Amino acid sequence: MITSPLWLPATLMAGATQAWRTAVQRRVSHSLSINAAGLVRYLYGIPFALLMLGGYRLLFPTPFPAIGSQFLLFCAAGGLAQIIATNLLIMAFQHRNFVVGTAYSKTEAVQGAMLSFLLLGERLAPLAWAGIGCGVMGVMLLSTGGKRMGPGDFLRALGQPAAQTGIASGFFFALTAIGIRRATQEVGGDDRILAALTVLCATVLLQTLLQGAWLMLREPGEMRRVMASWRVSGQVGLLSALGSACWFTGFATAPVALVRIVGQIEVAFTMAFGHFYLKERMCRSEAMGLALVVTGVVLALAGSMLAGSQR
Repeated sequence: MITSPLWLPATLMAGATQAWRTAVQRRVSHSLSINAAGLVRYLYGIPFALLMLGGYRLLFPTPFPAIGSQFLLFCAAGGLAQIIATNLLIMAFQHRNFVVGTAYSKTEAVQGAMLSFLLLGERLAPLAWAGIGCGVMGVMLLSTGGKRMGPGDFLRALGQPAAQTGIASGFFFALTAIGIRRATQEVGGDDRILAALTVLCATVLLQTLLQGAWLMLREPGEMRRVMASWRVSGQVGLLSALGSACWFTGFATAPVALVRIVGQIEVAFTMAFGHFYLKERMCRSEAMGLALVVTGVVLALAGSMLAGSQR
Protein backbone atom coordinates (compact mmCIF):
# COMPACT_ATOMS: atom_id res chain seq x y z
CA MET A 1 0.00 0.00 0.00
CA ILE A 2 1.33 3.45 -0.95
CA THR A 3 1.64 5.62 2.15
CA SER A 4 3.14 8.77 0.62
CA PRO A 5 3.37 10.41 -2.83
CA LEU A 6 7.06 10.96 -2.07
CA TRP A 7 7.91 7.57 -3.58
CA LEU A 8 7.59 8.77 -7.19
CA PRO A 9 10.06 11.71 -7.21
CA ALA A 10 12.38 9.68 -4.97
CA THR A 11 12.33 6.77 -7.43
CA LEU A 12 12.90 8.99 -10.48
CA MET A 13 15.81 10.72 -8.75
CA ALA A 14 17.19 7.33 -7.72
CA GLY A 15 17.17 6.16 -11.33
CA ALA A 16 19.05 9.23 -12.56
CA THR A 17 21.60 9.11 -9.74
CA GLN A 18 22.20 5.37 -10.08
CA ALA A 19 22.80 5.64 -13.83
CA TRP A 20 25.41 8.32 -13.20
CA ARG A 21 27.01 6.31 -10.39
CA THR A 22 27.13 3.14 -12.49
CA ALA A 23 28.82 5.00 -15.34
CA VAL A 24 31.51 6.34 -12.98
CA GLN A 25 31.87 2.96 -11.24
CA ARG A 26 32.42 1.25 -14.56
CA ARG A 27 35.51 3.43 -15.06
CA VAL A 28 36.73 2.50 -11.58
CA SER A 29 36.27 -1.20 -12.41
CA HIS A 30 38.92 -0.91 -15.14
CA SER A 31 41.64 -0.40 -12.52
CA LEU A 32 40.25 -2.45 -9.59
CA SER A 33 39.12 -6.02 -9.07
CA ILE A 34 35.40 -6.83 -8.98
CA ASN A 35 35.29 -6.90 -5.17
CA ALA A 36 37.35 -3.74 -4.84
CA ALA A 37 35.17 -1.87 -7.35
CA GLY A 38 32.12 -2.97 -5.37
CA LEU A 39 33.63 -1.89 -2.05
CA VAL A 40 34.19 1.73 -3.09
CA ARG A 41 30.45 2.47 -3.26
CA TYR A 42 30.01 1.45 0.39
CA LEU A 43 33.30 2.59 1.92
CA TYR A 44 33.22 6.02 0.32
CA GLY A 45 29.45 6.25 0.77
CA ILE A 46 29.64 6.08 4.60
CA PRO A 47 30.50 9.76 5.27
CA PHE A 48 27.83 10.99 2.86
CA ALA A 49 25.18 8.66 4.34
CA LEU A 50 26.01 9.86 7.87
CA LEU A 51 26.01 13.47 6.70
CA MET A 52 22.53 13.08 5.18
CA LEU A 53 21.16 11.49 8.34
CA GLY A 54 22.76 14.13 10.55
CA GLY A 55 21.58 16.98 8.33
CA TYR A 56 18.03 15.63 8.27
CA ARG A 57 18.02 15.30 12.07
CA LEU A 58 19.15 18.92 12.39
CA LEU A 59 16.37 20.12 10.07
CA PHE A 60 13.70 17.96 11.73
CA PRO A 61 14.76 17.45 15.38
CA THR A 62 12.31 14.79 16.57
CA PRO A 63 12.94 11.93 19.01
CA PHE A 64 14.82 9.10 17.38
CA PRO A 65 12.40 6.29 16.47
CA ALA A 66 12.33 2.90 18.15
CA ILE A 67 14.22 0.15 16.32
CA GLY A 68 12.77 -3.35 15.98
CA SER A 69 14.63 -6.47 17.04
CA GLN A 70 15.11 -7.69 13.45
CA PHE A 71 16.40 -4.38 12.11
CA LEU A 72 20.06 -5.39 11.78
CA LEU A 73 19.12 -8.80 10.36
CA PHE A 74 17.18 -7.27 7.47
CA CYS A 75 19.83 -4.57 6.90
CA ALA A 76 22.51 -7.26 6.70
CA ALA A 77 20.41 -9.45 4.40
CA GLY A 78 19.59 -6.58 2.06
CA GLY A 79 23.18 -5.34 2.16
CA LEU A 80 24.67 -8.75 1.37
CA ALA A 81 22.23 -9.21 -1.52
CA GLN A 82 23.28 -5.79 -2.87
CA ILE A 83 26.97 -6.71 -2.65
CA ILE A 84 26.36 -9.87 -4.69
CA ALA A 85 24.14 -8.00 -7.17
CA THR A 86 26.72 -5.24 -7.66
CA ASN A 87 29.56 -7.73 -8.23
CA LEU A 88 27.45 -9.60 -10.78
CA LEU A 89 26.60 -6.33 -12.55
CA ILE A 90 30.28 -5.41 -12.78
CA MET A 91 30.96 -8.87 -14.23
CA ALA A 92 28.21 -8.28 -16.81
CA PHE A 93 29.99 -5.07 -17.89
CA GLN A 94 33.07 -7.14 -18.68
CA HIS A 95 31.12 -9.24 -21.19
CA ARG A 96 29.12 -6.57 -23.05
CA ASN A 97 28.85 -2.77 -23.20
CA PHE A 98 27.57 -0.54 -20.42
CA VAL A 99 23.97 -0.20 -21.68
CA VAL A 100 23.51 -3.91 -22.45
CA GLY A 101 24.98 -5.01 -19.10
CA THR A 102 22.56 -2.78 -17.25
CA ALA A 103 19.62 -3.90 -19.44
CA TYR A 104 20.00 -7.52 -18.37
CA SER A 105 19.93 -6.53 -14.70
CA LYS A 106 16.65 -4.66 -15.23
CA THR A 107 14.79 -7.97 -15.27
CA GLU A 108 14.76 -7.27 -11.52
CA ALA A 109 11.39 -5.55 -12.06
CA VAL A 110 9.52 -8.74 -12.90
CA GLN A 111 11.61 -10.76 -10.45
CA GLY A 112 10.90 -8.20 -7.75
CA ALA A 113 7.16 -8.27 -8.49
CA MET A 114 7.06 -12.04 -8.08
CA LEU A 115 9.27 -12.12 -4.98
CA SER A 116 7.42 -9.27 -3.26
CA PHE A 117 4.12 -11.09 -3.90
CA LEU A 118 5.49 -14.35 -2.49
CA LEU A 119 7.44 -12.90 0.45
CA LEU A 120 5.54 -9.70 1.32
CA GLY A 121 2.08 -10.36 -0.07
CA GLU A 122 2.17 -7.18 -2.20
CA ARG A 123 -0.31 -7.12 -5.09
CA LEU A 124 -0.31 -5.04 -8.27
CA ALA A 125 -3.08 -3.79 -10.55
CA PRO A 126 -3.46 -5.48 -13.98
CA LEU A 127 -2.15 -2.32 -15.71
CA ALA A 128 0.98 -2.51 -13.57
CA TRP A 129 1.54 -6.11 -14.68
CA ALA A 130 1.10 -4.94 -18.28
CA GLY A 131 3.77 -2.33 -17.53
CA ILE A 132 6.07 -5.07 -16.29
CA GLY A 133 5.55 -6.95 -19.53
CA CYS A 134 6.38 -3.90 -21.66
CA GLY A 135 9.41 -3.14 -19.54
CA VAL A 136 10.77 -6.68 -19.79
CA MET A 137 10.29 -6.71 -23.56
CA GLY A 138 12.07 -3.38 -23.73
CA VAL A 139 15.11 -4.47 -21.74
CA MET A 140 15.30 -7.74 -23.67
CA LEU A 141 15.30 -5.77 -26.92
CA LEU A 142 18.05 -3.57 -25.50
CA SER A 143 20.00 -6.70 -24.55
CA THR A 144 20.35 -7.73 -28.21
CA GLY A 145 22.78 -4.86 -28.74
CA GLY A 146 21.20 -3.92 -32.08
CA LYS A 147 21.52 -7.38 -33.66
CA ARG A 148 18.67 -9.03 -35.56
CA MET A 149 17.74 -12.14 -33.59
CA GLY A 150 15.17 -14.87 -34.12
CA PRO A 151 13.60 -16.83 -31.26
CA GLY A 152 16.33 -19.48 -31.40
CA ASP A 153 19.09 -16.88 -31.41
CA PHE A 154 17.48 -15.11 -28.49
CA LEU A 155 17.23 -18.30 -26.43
CA ARG A 156 20.90 -19.05 -27.15
CA ALA A 157 21.82 -15.50 -26.16
CA LEU A 158 20.19 -16.03 -22.77
CA GLY A 159 22.77 -18.75 -22.15
CA GLN A 160 25.68 -16.36 -22.61
CA PRO A 161 27.68 -15.15 -19.55
CA ALA A 162 26.43 -11.56 -19.92
CA ALA A 163 22.80 -12.70 -19.76
CA GLN A 164 23.36 -15.07 -16.86
CA THR A 165 25.27 -12.59 -14.73
CA GLY A 166 22.88 -9.74 -15.58
CA ILE A 167 19.74 -11.73 -14.78
CA ALA A 168 21.32 -13.05 -11.58
CA SER A 169 22.22 -9.47 -10.69
CA GLY A 170 18.57 -8.50 -11.13
CA PHE A 171 17.48 -11.34 -8.84
CA PHE A 172 19.76 -10.20 -6.03
CA PHE A 173 18.77 -6.55 -6.54
CA ALA A 174 15.15 -7.68 -6.09
CA LEU A 175 16.12 -9.44 -2.85
CA THR A 176 17.92 -6.26 -1.79
CA ALA A 177 14.72 -4.25 -2.21
CA ILE A 178 12.72 -6.72 -0.12
CA GLY A 179 15.33 -6.77 2.64
CA ILE A 180 15.50 -2.97 2.75
CA ARG A 181 11.71 -2.58 2.80
CA ARG A 182 11.49 -4.96 5.75
CA ALA A 183 14.29 -3.09 7.50
CA THR A 184 12.43 0.25 7.12
CA GLN A 185 9.35 -1.41 8.61
CA GLU A 186 11.44 -2.20 11.68
CA VAL A 187 11.93 1.56 12.27
CA GLY A 188 9.08 3.04 14.27
CA GLY A 189 7.34 6.36 13.69
CA ASP A 190 5.64 8.03 10.73
CA ASP A 191 8.74 9.70 9.26
CA ARG A 192 9.63 7.37 6.40
CA ILE A 193 12.54 9.53 5.19
CA LEU A 194 14.17 9.20 8.61
CA ALA A 195 13.54 5.46 8.49
CA ALA A 196 15.15 5.23 5.04
CA LEU A 197 18.23 7.23 6.09
CA THR A 198 18.59 5.18 9.27
CA VAL A 199 18.52 1.96 7.25
CA LEU A 200 20.97 3.45 4.74
CA CYS A 201 23.58 4.26 7.40
CA ALA A 202 23.30 0.87 9.09
CA THR A 203 23.42 -0.97 5.76
CA VAL A 204 26.48 0.76 4.28
CA LEU A 205 28.38 0.26 7.54
CA LEU A 206 27.57 -3.46 7.50
CA GLN A 207 28.41 -3.71 3.79
CA THR A 208 31.79 -2.05 4.33
CA LEU A 209 32.58 -4.49 7.12
CA LEU A 210 31.49 -7.52 5.07
CA GLN A 211 33.14 -6.71 1.76
CA GLY A 212 36.09 -4.94 3.38
CA ALA A 213 36.89 -8.02 5.48
CA TRP A 214 36.63 -10.23 2.39
CA LEU A 215 38.99 -7.95 0.48
CA MET A 216 41.52 -7.82 3.32
CA LEU A 217 41.57 -11.61 3.56
CA ARG A 218 41.46 -12.54 -0.13
CA GLU A 219 42.84 -9.51 -1.99
CA PRO A 220 44.89 -7.40 0.45
CA GLY A 221 46.72 -5.62 -2.34
CA GLU A 222 43.45 -4.28 -3.72
CA MET A 223 42.70 -2.40 -0.50
CA ARG A 224 45.67 -0.10 -1.14
CA ARG A 225 44.39 0.55 -4.65
CA VAL A 226 40.92 1.34 -3.27
CA MET A 227 42.47 3.96 -0.99
CA ALA A 228 44.61 5.35 -3.81
CA SER A 229 41.57 5.79 -6.07
CA TRP A 230 39.85 8.18 -3.66
CA ARG A 231 39.33 10.95 -6.23
CA VAL A 232 37.08 8.89 -8.51
CA SER A 233 35.89 6.50 -5.79
CA GLY A 234 34.70 9.46 -3.74
CA GLN A 235 32.37 10.37 -6.61
CA VAL A 236 31.05 6.79 -6.64
CA GLY A 237 30.46 6.95 -2.88
CA LEU A 238 28.60 10.26 -3.09
CA LEU A 239 26.37 9.15 -5.96
CA SER A 240 25.80 5.76 -4.36
CA ALA A 241 24.72 7.31 -1.04
CA LEU A 242 22.38 9.76 -2.79
CA GLY A 243 20.90 7.06 -5.02
CA SER A 244 20.45 4.59 -2.16
CA ALA A 245 18.79 7.26 -0.01
CA CYS A 246 16.25 7.79 -2.80
CA TRP A 247 15.73 4.06 -3.42
CA PHE A 248 15.30 3.37 0.29
CA THR A 249 12.78 6.22 0.57
CA GLY A 250 10.84 4.66 -2.31
CA PHE A 251 10.89 1.23 -0.65
CA ALA A 252 9.76 2.77 2.65
CA THR A 253 6.73 4.47 1.07
CA ALA A 254 5.50 2.18 -1.74
CA PRO A 255 5.37 -1.51 -2.74
CA VAL A 256 8.72 -2.91 -3.86
CA ALA A 257 7.42 -4.02 -7.26
CA LEU A 258 5.98 -0.60 -8.12
CA VAL A 259 9.20 1.18 -7.18
CA ARG A 260 11.25 -1.23 -9.27
CA ILE A 261 8.95 -0.95 -12.28
CA VAL A 262 9.11 2.86 -12.30
CA GLY A 263 12.81 2.58 -11.50
CA GLN A 264 13.29 1.04 -14.93
CA ILE A 265 13.37 4.63 -16.20
CA GLU A 266 17.00 4.33 -15.12
CA VAL A 267 17.54 2.61 -18.48
CA ALA A 268 16.74 5.92 -20.22
CA PHE A 269 19.30 7.72 -18.08
CA THR A 270 21.76 4.85 -18.59
CA MET A 271 21.47 5.13 -22.35
CA ALA A 272 22.02 8.87 -22.15
CA PHE A 273 25.16 8.37 -20.06
CA GLY A 274 26.33 5.56 -22.31
CA HIS A 275 25.89 7.77 -25.38
CA PHE A 276 27.17 11.12 -24.11
CA TYR A 277 29.54 10.16 -21.26
CA LEU A 278 31.00 6.85 -22.49
CA LYS A 279 30.62 7.64 -26.23
CA GLU A 280 28.67 4.44 -26.97
CA ARG A 281 26.45 4.51 -30.07
CA MET A 282 22.67 4.06 -29.87
CA CYS A 283 21.02 1.97 -32.60
CA ARG A 284 17.39 1.78 -33.74
CA SER A 285 16.56 -1.36 -31.72
CA GLU A 286 17.85 0.31 -28.57
CA ALA A 287 15.56 3.29 -29.24
CA MET A 288 12.61 0.88 -29.67
CA GLY A 289 13.54 -0.90 -26.47
CA LEU A 290 13.72 2.41 -24.64
CA ALA A 291 10.23 3.31 -25.91
CA LEU A 292 8.88 0.03 -24.52
CA VAL A 293 10.52 0.67 -21.16
CA VAL A 294 8.99 4.15 -20.94
CA THR A 295 5.59 2.72 -21.94
CA GLY A 296 5.93 0.16 -19.17
CA VAL A 297 6.61 2.91 -16.63
CA VAL A 298 3.57 4.89 -17.81
CA LEU A 299 1.33 1.80 -17.55
CA ALA A 300 2.62 1.06 -14.06
CA LEU A 301 1.88 4.62 -12.94
CA ALA A 302 -1.58 4.48 -14.52
CA GLY A 303 -2.27 1.19 -12.77
CA SER A 304 -1.19 2.55 -9.38
CA MET A 305 -3.32 5.70 -9.81
CA LEU A 306 -6.35 3.67 -10.84
CA ALA A 307 -5.93 1.30 -7.91
CA GLY A 308 -5.57 4.28 -5.56
CA SER A 309 -8.77 5.92 -6.84
CA GLN A 310 -10.72 2.69 -6.26
CA ARG A 311 -9.69 2.40 -2.60
